[in-house]
Amino acid sequence: MKEPVRGVNGLWSTFRQGGMPSAIASVMGAPTAQHMAFIRSLMREQRRPEVLSIPLTKLETVVFDLETTGFAHQHGDEILSFGAVRMVGEEIVSEEQFYSLVNCRKLVPDHITELTGITQEMTDEAPTLMNGLHDFMSFVGGRVLIAHGSAHDKAFLNAALWKTSKINLGHRVIDTMMIARWLEPQRGGYGLDELLLDRDIPIKGRHHALEDALMTAKLWKSFLDDISKRRVDTLGDLYAHLSHC
Repeated sequence: MKEPVRGVNGLWSTFRQGGMPSAIASVMGAPTAQHMAFIRSLMREQRRPEVLSIPLTKLETVVFDLETTGFAHQHGDEILSFGAVRMVGEEIVSEEQFYSLVNCRKLVPDHITELTGITQEMTDEAPTLMNGLHDFMSFVGGRVLIAHGSAHDKAFLNAALWKTSKINLGHRVIDTMMIARWLEPQRGGYGLDELLLDRDIPIKGRHHALEDALMTAKLWKSFLDDISKRRVDTLGDLYAHLSHC
């Protein structure tokens, strides 16, 4: 979609700041207005302090992973796919999964296709970033997010949210790499593959967003027993301990 020319009493600027009714915005060539409004309203509900007092055994989470065209969103790399699965405490709700490719509107590098199996043809036929992001955030809802090496995923999510909705990610995030560093500070490495091997979690379908999310969910499940032995009961307790790592 081509951005409308600015002007006409600043209407487009007003819309981008959330001040224009979606019906008017649609007429002006912005059919994603309702998506933007939904994402903005969702972000306003995050960071609720009561979440910190929820026991980890009852915490509702979404474990997720992204595949991207590279590692630098600031240099034009884009999201290729979202993968996620819901959990409640240590239970993986295997029937509640999410996966979507994204039309990144740029060439998929050959080495990324080799790594992920995602081809140019697959992305060309996929939903737009806005639609994929809307569906992903709808799946997440108000749940706490979990990812392995979350800095990469958070950076790309924030870039996508800002590009589409001019808002930043408001969800609380648990990083299984940080958990591993806290539980096993003497380890030589904290990559997903080596942690999965050490925990006897089968590795399959690496670099597929949904498969990586499912394996990370199993890793989090295995960590929860170790965490409980340290008398860490709530999300707030966990954050407090991780802040001293």
